[in-house]
Amino acid sequence: MINKEALNYISYGLYIVSSGNKEKANGYIANTVFQITSEPAKFAISCNKNNYTSELIREYKSFSVSILKQETKSDTIGNFGFKSGKNFNKSEGFDIKYGKTGTPIFTNDSIAYLEFKLTDVIDINSHFLFIGELVDTQMIGKSETPLTYAYYKNVKKGIAPKNAPTYIKKENAKNKNTKLKIYKCSICGHIYDNNIEKIKFEELPDDWKCPTCGVSKEEFSEIQ
Repeated sequence: MINKEALNYISYGLYIVSSGNKEKANGYIANTVFQITSEPAKFAISCNKNNYTSELIREYKSFSVSILKQETKSDTIGNFGFKSGKNFNKSEGFDIKYGKTGTPIFTNDSIAYLEFKLTDVIDINSHFLFIGELVDTQMIGKSETPLTYAYYKNVKKGIAPKNAPTYIKKENAKNKNTKLKIYKCSICGHIYDNNIEKIKFEELPDDWKCPTCGVSKEEFSEIQ
């Protein structure tokens, strides 16, 4: 028997993986970035085949990884984690530099970045496993605590995007014993439960944003 709750205890970081060039740049939030060799230094990333970034990595044979800081803004998570680059320009309004390979590197909310040239692609059903050789890495500003998936999930109350390897489909969080209303974000699925939160959803200020993806209150609908 597979108890999926055990999977929550695997340690992950959170990153922006990006690829493309100056004409088209795209990235997505990843939690599967890991080093596999030291000499030469090679890393592997997992990317859903439906991600636009997977097309760019295969086309341009390079990619970058931006290491996110613990206090990453919800707008950054929402932009790269819950929107599709196929019909939305993710680079608009975000800071980009271009690495030695010409690949775009997003620096917002980042501690450091790593740049890779693609060496291998492994097809693993719903995802591609991209393996890259490290060509450059730089610190961005001062050293800060990196954002982990555990912190994102337990403190920020975030959820995994649908295309993430760790995504687990959940039913609507309705509880027969609750009396107050529950609201759900139509973009990322974040649940705001009036039975748990200190401030009722209806009393939140107009400029309040979803803590997971950064959209406004108007994107929430009542599910109970």
